[in-house]
Amino acid sequence: MIYIIIGVILIFVLNYNRVIDTNKFVQDTEPYFRLLMEDDYEFLLNIKYPGRDLDIGALFGQRVRNGLLTIIVVIFFFLNKLSFMYILIAFVAGYLVFKSGYNSLKNYYKANLHYINQMLPYYLKSLEILVQHYTVPVALSRSIESAPEVFRPGLRRIVARIDAGDSSIQPYVDFANEYPVRDSMRMMRLLYRLGLGSQQDKHEQVMMFSRTVSALQNKAREQKYKERLEKMESMTLTMLICTGGGIMGLMMLSMMMMMNF
Repeated sequence: MIYIIIGVILIFVLNYNRVIDTNKFVQDTEPYFRLLMEDDYEFLLNIKYPGRDLDIGALFGQRVRNGLLTIIVVIFFFLNKLSFMYILIAFVAGYLVFKSGYNSLKNYYKANLHYINQMLPYYLKSLEILVQHYTVPVALSRSIESAPEVFRPGLRRIVARIDAGDSSIQPYVDFANEYPVRDSMRMMRLLYRLGLGSQQDKHEQVMMFSRTVSALQNKAREQKYKERLEKMESMTLTMLICTGGGIMGLMMLSMMMMMNF
């Protein structure tokens, strides 16, 4: 422990007196560590912090810095008995700390994705009502304020691109990629085709859109009931195990007491 304290104080003093500059070191070495950047790292950051102007390089540099500091601290910890095994442990610990930032984003994405999967059919149902009275771009714009919070940044982006003159399917595809849950791509393609259709075909296309949304709602309800049932079954099983284990423990305790007598 004394080596860690000495090492931390030494690094702090050298950094404070500008003998070494840890921030500059991280900035200089960060391009070499770029090879370790995950392909979906930027995507996950944009999911967690939608609409923000993020400095991806700076955030990745913080992960690199934390990993390097962990390696240094672990090496100082084992300095009096340093060997190849302890150096390997230090690098493994540094890598785990480095990956922890990415794993945190990944876990957030998975949890958020489940919520999006449950909420998308209900949002589309409200959009279906608006589409019956307005064009698709106007319906999208009017749906923003009543949409679940998670969809609002994506909706603002798609509406802004359409208002800027992008009449291609790409804004709809990008929205589906931003919220890549069950049937999101198919629903966005349907919505795009609905926007292209003439007024004579609109009723039929709206009916098709409505049937698809209703099917998604039924799937969402079934999934919700299934999860609730699984949770109840898990709680019942846990309760039975605890009760059975408690009874067995009491019986064994009683038998041991009787044997002692």
